[in-house]
Amino acid sequence: MHCTTISSSAKKQFAACYSTFFINGALALSIGALLPYIRDSYGLDYAFAGLLVSLHSVGNLISSFLAGVLPLWLGRRKSMLVFSFCLVLAFMMMTWGASPLLLMAAYVMTGLARGAVSNFNNTMINEIAPGKAIALNVLHAMFAIGAFLAPFIVLLCTSGSAENWRIMCFLLAGMGVVEFIIYALMPIPNDKVVKAEKASSNGAFLREKQFWISTGILFFYLCAEQGVIGWMVTYFKDSGLMSAGYAQVMASILWILILIGRLTAGWLSLHMSKSRLLGLMGLGFLVFFGVIMLGRTLPLITFGIAGFGFSMAGIYPTTVALSGQTIKAYPLAWSTMLTVAGFGAILMPMIIGAVANTAGIYAGMLTITVAVALTLCLILANLLLHRGEKAAD
Repeated sequence: MHCTTISSSAKKQFAACYSTFFINGALALSIGALLPYIRDSYGLDYAFAGLLVSLHSVGNLISSFLAGVLPLWLGRRKSMLVFSFCLVLAFMMMTWGASPLLLMAAYVMTGLARGAVSNFNNTMINEIAPGKAIALNVLHAMFAIGAFLAPFIVLLCTSGSAENWRIMCFLLAGMGVVEFIIYALMPIPNDKVVKAEKASSNGAFLREKQFWISTGILFFYLCAEQGVIGWMVTYFKDSGLMSAGYAQVMASILWILILIGRLTAGWLSLHMSKSRLLGLMGLGFLVFFGVIMLGRTLPLITFGIAGFGFSMAGIYPTTVALSGQTIKAYPLAWSTMLTVAGFGAILMPMIIGAVANTAGIYAGMLTITVAVALTLCLILANLLLHRGEKAAD
């Protein structure tokens, strides 16, 4: 896939998807990066903080369904404008006070915005370059860049006073305005989705082993990802392993390695089969998470975070690429995959918060090990499914 072989319209679509995914990455990491400040500022306990992170994932899940339904009524462009406005409003609401209902609504809306962008952008890239792992890895690399920068910006905003976390909320609301403008201007094919085009979604994809293996991988991967993203800064700070500032740096180190890992995974996908590449990443995913949880010194924890970020980097886009043809052939397949997998991101933060309330934050984070191990088990099942592969797929 070279720039000289794609149309001007496709180039604009790539640029729009990549730039809005950068914003989506900043949104995603800010959920966890801001959590300890919001918790301290409003006097929230671990259980309610975990509920907020899970409500973000609930919004993410709901948007996976709405992103498939709303375009039937509003069109794809207007639907994305609605979700972008949710991003703006959500971060403004976080600054308005400690009302539990207000905070809960705000976190749901951040999930609505994040999930819609993920659904739309992955679908758009897959339409332009179906099954191309490199295109999806570059898309998710842009997410990683936004995620990498977010904790540093939070740290900069709060360097004078912890109460200045609201400045980051205002910045994110501004990014939501930029996202709104991008979606208003980008060329969107098939803007008005018609019901007749959904006739191909007859549920045949539900009989495909690859679909269910990929969905299972995403379910447990999102369990682990959302658990780490949502709780890592709080865990390092509250466990006394490092200062709040260094914990933010750890979050950024995680995402710079995710960025490097996604670009590396995109390149490797051109030279080896996606299933074998996924197997290598899954093994590192488990090993380096173990290093993080067993580490008690900053160098060892930093090494674990770096390896974990690099290993997990390409799991999501490579798994999606494995089902790329199915997603393109059956429009409901992607929404179904996201919906089922999304429950993982909802359950894990609440489990961590509940366990942390009764047994401590370390025990809460340790529950992520189960999700990481099951991710690897399903990746190995995928490798067995493709055991006959001899060359890059």
